[in-house]
Amino acid sequence: MFRRYIEGVETTTPTPMSGRKAQAARNDHVILEAARAVFVADPGAPISAVAERAGVGISALYRRYPGKEDLLRKLCSDGLKLYIAEAEMALADEGDPWAAFTEFMRRVVDADIHSLTINLAGTFAPTEDLHRDSTHASELAERVFERTREAGALRPGLTVVDVAMIFDQLAAVRLGDEARTSRIRHRYLALLLDAMHLTSAGPLPGPAPDAEELNRRWTVR
Repeated sequence: MFRRYIEGVETTTPTPMSGRKAQAARNDHVILEAARAVFVADPGAPISAVAERAGVGISALYRRYPGKEDLLRKLCSDGLKLYIAEAEMALADEGDPWAAFTEFMRRVVDADIHSLTINLAGTFAPTEDLHRDSTHASELAERVFERTREAGALRPGLTVVDVAMIFDQLAAVRLGDEARTSRIRHRYLALLLDAMHLTSAGPLPGPAPDAEELNRRWTVR
């Protein structure tokens, strides 16, 4: 690592990688992008389909990921870390809590994190690291939600688990290409945000799901 200064702020920049390491990093990125596309479309697809889509030899893929479950864990781990980063960004926003909440929702939808949840939950055994990151993500989401609720910006009866289910519902929307899908998701997100912000609304029917019900989805089928 080497350090630099921008307008008096010290920052760090990664030391450039060697040619071989840079190539390995590029290959890993290509493999993960291919794995996401393949397994979101078909969780039952073989690992050979990932190698084919990535344009790498199966031996090169196995050197990095010994099995399909290793790839699935990596995809979900990266998704959780991205969700954590988005929640932390929302909590760092000291402006209007509702504005921070809506931007958080939009960024998570753009990142398409919950496509991993609705397609991959129950297809592999999570590790302790994944459980830990999942717990941390849930705690941060709760803080974002509670800050918004305490500001009087959420309709009565709404829970943080409702928010998780809304993300899942939006991730299930797939029409046309990626650009069209994104526009449609944001159309329905706008409608849902209006409903969530309707503080004068009456009680919601039925009890909200609880965290145990959500977590049950990750039990291997």
